[in-house]
Amino acid sequence: MNDTTVAEVAASFRELYGAGPQGVWAAPGRVNLIGEYTDFNEGFVMPLALPHTALAAVSRRTDGVLRLHSADIQGPVVELRVDELEPRSGSGWAAYPAGVVWALRAAGHAVTGADIHLTSAVPTGAGLSSSAALEVVTALALRDLYELPLTMAQLAALAQRAENEFVGVPCGIMDQTASACCTEGHVLHLDARDLTRHQIPFDLPAQGLRLLVVDTRVKHALGDGAYAQRRAGCEQGARELGVRTLRDVSAAQLPDALAELSSPTVRDYVRHVVSDNERVARVAALLAAGDVRAVGPVLTEGHASLRDDLRVSCAELDLVVDTAVAAGALGARMTGGGFGGSAIVLLDEPALGPVSKALTSAFEHADLAAPRLFEAVPSAGARRLA
Repeated sequence: MNDTTVAEVAASFRELYGAGPQGVWAAPGRVNLIGEYTDFNEGFVMPLALPHTALAAVSRRTDGVLRLHSADIQGPVVELRVDELEPRSGSGWAAYPAGVVWALRAAGHAVTGADIHLTSAVPTGAGLSSSAALEVVTALALRDLYELPLTMAQLAALAQRAENEFVGVPCGIMDQTASACCTEGHVLHLDARDLTRHQIPFDLPAQGLRLLVVDTRVKHALGDGAYAQRRAGCEQGARELGVRTLRDVSAAQLPDALAELSSPTVRDYVRHVVSDNERVARVAALLAAGDVRAVGPVLTEGHASLRDDLRVSCAELDLVVDTAVAAGALGARMTGGGFGGSAIVLLDEPALGPVSKALTSAFEHADLAAPRLFEAVPSAGARRLA
């Protein structure tokens, strides 16, 4: 869902750099159906790619120069040297594509420079993985142009390394894998430990259902360091329990495991992660059985866990979930890192209008800016367009 066409992004590239690009690539944002804060615990997640994509027009260079430009952020072309790229060195938005170049070179791939022009329809700050889309589209373009022997899963891992080590955000593997590996009409069931992937059909219209994304348009500053704090708490819990990661604690073992933990906060984090892994398994079984409507209550249950145990929700996200369910939705939950961003709502098609109206009205009555509503249509992962 990009208003910018391939021809337009190529024309902008030509205006910037004086010649046409060698190609144009796309990589999508994502929403996560279920399984939040589980990927860095080597657990399970179930994202789907959105139709909203980042586009990159790219050409190779052989002189060690990396030139980066975004149509979405005011400013000149950012010019860097590939042999001088250093982690945590700043560069703002440009750190994401620059980090991919650094990660490719650190992995032994002789990337000697590039001219890159980017534009993105993935909403920023909405918890829909706009940064992963930038990373993955850059990685795919450079793989193709440099003819690198890398799979889509390997590109996702390099993009994650760019965000972890170069940008300095300790994200898990889900966002980049979703952007790289999702397929149209499916959700991706990903095991974040061994990275095995299963594409599960997710044809909601065939069942008279819709999945609505509600972008609250808010992002609270509390979220800035909260992701790292939760990750550290989960790692502390795993150490106290003597396991590699919380993936190794089953739902059946949870009561005994909680009794071993000394910190109430860590106990809550562990409860969320173990229960959300179990919720992913329940949703996978429901989808396999064709009982998609029964997924709704599992989503709402997951939101309660994110709100009460992990404490990463906020008033606006809670308002979406409570309002949607009261207006007849099958279920709803926040998606992404929280503290603002987006929620997803599963509903019967006839309820789409009434629920949307109720959400808009609730935000208006709370004196909040109107939320951005759009349908989540399971879409293709990263690909070359031209």
